[in-house]
Amino acid sequence: MTFTPTVCDTPAPMPARTPAESAPQSSRLAGLDGLRAIAVGAVILYHLGPGILPGGYLGVDLFFVVSGFLITGLLIREKDSSGRIRIGGFWMRRARRLLPALVLVVVVSASATLVVGGNPLVHLGRQVLGAATFSSNWLSIAAAQSYFDETTPELFRNLWSLAVEEQFYLAWPFVILVVLAVRLRQARVFIVLAIAAGSAVAMAVLAGSGDPSRVYFGSDTHSFGLAIGAALANLHRDWPASTGRLARRSLPAIAVIAVLGIVALVITLPADNPFVDRGGLVLVAMLSVVAIAGAIISGSRVGAVLDWSPLRWIGARSYGLYLWHWPVFVLVTDALPTPPPPGTEWMLGSIALTITVIFAGASYRFIEHPIYCDGFRATVSRWIGSRPRSRQRIGAIGSAIALIVTLSGATGRAIVVDPGMTDAQAAITHGRESVLPSGPKPSTTAATGTPSPGPATVPGSAAVPRGDQIDAIGDSVMLASAPELQAGFPGIQIDAAVSRQLSSAPAIVREMRDSGALRPVLFIGLGTNGPIDRQSLDQIRSIVGPRHEIFVVSVQAPRGWTDGVNDTLTRFAQQYRSVELANWQQDISTRLDLLARDQIHPGPAGGLIYVRAVTDALQRLADQPPARGPNHFGLARTPL
Repeated sequence: MTFTPTVCDTPAPMPARTPAESAPQSSRLAGLDGLRAIAVGAVILYHLGPGILPGGYLGVDLFFVVSGFLITGLLIREKDSSGRIRIGGFWMRRARRLLPALVLVVVVSASATLVVGGNPLVHLGRQVLGAATFSSNWLSIAAAQSYFDETTPELFRNLWSLAVEEQFYLAWPFVILVVLAVRLRQARVFIVLAIAAGSAVAMAVLAGSGDPSRVYFGSDTHSFGLAIGAALANLHRDWPASTGRLARRSLPAIAVIAVLGIVALVITLPADNPFVDRGGLVLVAMLSVVAIAGAIISGSRVGAVLDWSPLRWIGARSYGLYLWHWPVFVLVTDALPTPPPPGTEWMLGSIALTITVIFAGASYRFIEHPIYCDGFRATVSRWIGSRPRSRQRIGAIGSAIALIVTLSGATGRAIVVDPGMTDAQAAITHGRESVLPSGPKPSTTAATGTPSPGPATVPGSAAVPRGDQIDAIGDSVMLASAPELQAGFPGIQIDAAVSRQLSSAPAIVREMRDSGALRPVLFIGLGTNGPIDRQSLDQIRSIVGPRHEIFVVSVQAPRGWTDGVNDTLTRFAQQYRSVELANWQQDISTRLDLLARDQIHPGPAGGLIYVRAVTDALQRLADQPPARGPNHFGLARTPL
């Protein structure tokens, strides 16, 4: 997120401060609020309306570039005007900008979890610690928590980007002091770009390590956007003297293309695309820096368009909007007594967005803007009022103190009552234990405890394949259903993992084939975690060959990509005789109460319905008449 200075148009009277301590009064640059509005809008739509913008998470990288540009510009101007950088003063200004809204969001949201209960309480202590120390990203890495993990809707997951920026704020003033000691402007820019390149290369190299959270959350691997913005700030130091007429005319036009490019990526680039970590995020950062350069140049029409009043309003409040939207969404979702019916998930996002706008607007008006512009003491003095104080004023002060104490105590209480895992995690953990080599191999159904009769068959129908003939590759839904699958199909080989995408399946199947471990029937249960492409399915069939039977499972998830995934799976199954669809979504649609709160992961009873969908698909495969060859029609064999 870009947590940059706001313009203090009408500061209240207060003690005089040095120029380095004062909030900037005339440093506003055209178009930046509009870019912030685009960025925060993309992120909010990505979170509150899953599937609407598959690449909405890229808004964070646009924020990083804007932040690197503005913060570096502030440091450079201070060095140029006073001959030094007062690092303590810089950090105090950052604290005035960041802490008031952050503390409010944390204590209010954490306190609300005591009322809502359940999943939002999970890992709350770690999250509050991360918020207090600006270390959320590294704590998430240590806990192996993924930004894209749907099974753990952490209350403050969005604070990882704030942590990256605050770590940047702590170290960057020292780096800038070294950079500004270099006299040659081109050398200064080169040094900063070298830092950006190092971060980008580190992300690309570590992208194949198998730990995407480490790459995405790491301040070392995800700081190239901040550094690229800082490089532009070094160029802007000599602007416009260093720009000719051609550049002043061409940059705004190029900026339009850059903004359209960012929008196109936000619409089309899903998080599971390998290109994201291997250049996609860098591309967004490069487009962002071009957009900034074209917007801030004198007389730019792009800057004027991005300064449209609604965009400026959103951009000025982007920090609060970003802070509030995710905790509010998590709390609203879990506060409902029952999950919303399929097709109405957009209502949750609308409710969360309305609450977010109200809270963020109030926070900006009464807390963020006054404290940043006037400081903590002046703002608190204005809240308390001058002496002598009326009884009403004293009562208000007492009520405020009582509220602060209550919220603080409720936050502590919420941390203490952490249940340890969500209901979805509990189901997944139970399933994971059942498929571990040393784990139990259930021979009874988890729901009833009675001996498993194996897959049911209709009298007169062909027998379905035994479990020892089936390989299953899936995601956390299959993992949660593993005990029931093993009970229904003894001997089934299950390879399932949380957050697994279909794009990873061809490599897994190829390895099984090459090792000679591939069984006659392949069960693919993937598609919950994002859009899928037909190419991956065709690759799987090509690897196993036409003599192997394949069945795929439809997806049940309140996500925007679900319908597209199921359409692709259905068409794939309809095209080949040896492929069948297990319609899990249809079978569970009337019993969503058997799923976890996320409406994705089944408990034991839901797992039995999952097994029934699988059994029906296998039965349809078994009942197919054999394929007819030329001799069935009295035709001669083709000569060898």
